[in-house]
Amino acid sequence: MSNSSEPVVALNLPAEEVPLDERQKKYLEVCDEKLGFVPNVLAAYAWHREKFAGFSTMYNELMLGDSGLTKLEREMIALTVSSANHCYYCLTAHGAAVRGLSRNPKLGEQLVMNYRAAKLTPKQRAMLDFAWRLTKHPEEIDEPDREGLRRAGWTDRDIWDIAAVAAFFNMTNRMSASTDMRPNDEYHSQAR
Repeated sequence: MSNSSEPVVALNLPAEEVPLDERQKKYLEVCDEKLGFVPNVLAAYAWHREKFAGFSTMYNELMLGDSGLTKLEREMIALTVSSANHCYYCLTAHGAAVRGLSRNPKLGEQLVMNYRAAKLTPKQRAMLDFAWRLTKHPEEIDEPDREGLRRAGWTDRDIWDIAAVAAFFNMTNRMSASTDMRPNDEYHSQAR
């Protein structure tokens, strides 16, 4: 499924231990048609129908579902969390997404290196401060953190989404690190 010559992950997982259903196979075909490749993160989960379903359902809901956060803001959270975790796969893939959605290659690079260097609205800065703190010091999150987001203009429903996106990418970063998941080569040159 990957166009890269490198393995998708460092684990020798059984090929199609629980094969994908026809709908899931079609999902991968649509990705390939729209993007020109199948993202390696999807290829990494494709060995097991239920694991693929869990990952893709959660991703689609958080990143594409109804939210007070724009698609770009959700990608900015993904990138900031991945920067905190030094996740090679997600820094590459979501860096490309931020560059493309923002039409600003510099923003993607700033968020990869240090989100504080980026020119953000106060609302976006509060969002990324929260995502960073939730990633680096989750045990310290308290009502003043949520209140800071409210003061910046986020609703409680938005705070849920900010936390859910940050939590999801903390999980995916850890899966990527533990399996040595490799980003598709195509991400490196997108939107530059």
